[in-house]
Amino acid sequence: MQHSHLVDSATVANLRDLGGIDLPGGARVRPGLALRSGQLDRLDPAADPMFDALGVRTVIDLRTAAERAAFPDRVPGGAHLLVADVLADGAGSGAAAALAAALADPSGANRMLGGGRAAEALREDYRAFVTSASARQAYKQLITALAHRGGGPVLFHCTAGKDRTGWGATLVLLLLGADEETVRTEYLSVDPAVRAHYAPLVERFLAAGGDPEVADAVFSVRAEYLAAALDALAEYWGDAESYARAGLGLKDDTLAGLRERLVEAA
Repeated sequence: MQHSHLVDSATVANLRDLGGIDLPGGARVRPGLALRSGQLDRLDPAADPMFDALGVRTVIDLRTAAERAAFPDRVPGGAHLLVADVLADGAGSGAAAALAAALADPSGANRMLGGGRAAEALREDYRAFVTSASARQAYKQLITALAHRGGGPVLFHCTAGKDRTGWGATLVLLLLGADEETVRTEYLSVDPAVRAHYAPLVERFLAAGGDPEVADAVFSVRAEYLAAALDALAEYWGDAESYARAGLGLKDDTLAGLRERLVEAA
């Protein structure tokens, strides 16, 4: 089973192309149009020919205002930046947006997130990715941008490129007809890249007395997190198609445009 193709970028962490992922009937996701990554605060297209060659036309930033202010995106020349703050309305626990901040304060993180609370906070966030008004607005923007005919390559990202971005990729794949196993494989596939990128931060956290369980819950990609979002989707809307229409307010022609652009027939 294919998962996303890791693009070897010198200045963007966890950059992947959803192209090539298997869809039913021998179809697959068309390469070069739907890209996902971590934040773009270190992007330098001049020093990064691999990134430059992607020709990104739209960047969708799923982060909070505080995250954007701390680590502003460096948007490639000629690309359009869309802010789509998944957590804007404060639903969920906010843990997905407080990763680095939590690790900067080991004793506070242990107090707040120890004893299984970190994983529970992430599960709560994943439910909010599905149900909250700001998340539904953000993912509507993402699907609409990906469906835009002639819109060129779209890159969507959060901070680490695993939680808000992971759910965005899941939603796109479900709407393209991917089965749950394919979706889960793609979701989990970013784990090594995330762990490698944050290893120095985690090391400092542990050296300063941080709880390894907290670090692991915050910086790993876990099937239980994805399951929390999929359960919320099933509970409130039944399936991804109903969610796209009733939950996100997407029209038939947008969903048709998404499939037309991103599905490569066998």
